[in-house]
Amino acid sequence: MKQKKGLMAVVLSGAILLAGCSSMSKTVKGGLLGGSAGAALGAGVGALIGHDAKSAAIGAGIGTAVGATTGVIIGKKMDKAAAEAAAIEGAKVDSIRDANNLKALKVTFDSGILFKTGKSTLNTSAQAALTKFAKILVENPTMDIAIMGHTDNVGSLEINQKLSQDRAQSVADFLETKNVTATQFKEIIGMNFSDPIADNSTAAGKAANRRVEVYMYASEKMIKDAEAQ
Repeated sequence: MKQKKGLMAVVLSGAILLAGCSSMSKTVKGGLLGGSAGAALGAGVGALIGHDAKSAAIGAGIGTAVGATTGVIIGKKMDKAAAEAAAIEGAKVDSIRDANNLKALKVTFDSGILFKTGKSTLNTSAQAALTKFAKILVENPTMDIAIMGHTDNVGSLEINQKLSQDRAQSVADFLETKNVTATQFKEIIGMNFSDPIADNSTAAGKAANRRVEVYMYASEKMIKDAEAQ
């Protein structure tokens, strides 16, 4: 699979600021901003750097508001996928809202489970977990996917940028070998150590920060299918 360009959090913020520029790529407008540039801008550039608000940048580009009934239908699909993902060892599932205010999922895999320290090669237990996870994605081909790799702050920014990108790509590549459709992957991003969720001054905090996040959200087709019901 063609590797997607790694982006730092600062670049993500810059993309938001430049959303109205005609030179911006369709991928950035659609994959990062989704259907509501206003919603992303409303979240603020600072908020997009914080992990709790990253969902503001996740969503399909539909250009119109989504009705309540459509939201319920999509919500039920997300609930089912969440329950299945939560049953996988090493996976933590959080329910979030995307740029279209639809229920979406953030599935976090601790990279201590996925990778050896400083490596991007998936270990055996990681492959077993991701094989189970791939089945959920195959069963939901109209869910879009964004993958974000993260590291702790040990080492230089350059090293961690490459490592986080390689880890995200390794997850995407493996899922594709398990029949996940390549077109489902909208973003594969290395976030280096720019978005910690814990204190990097402690061993436990560093371990928590070494992670891969997979965002699952409704594609334009999934929304249209739900609207047609």
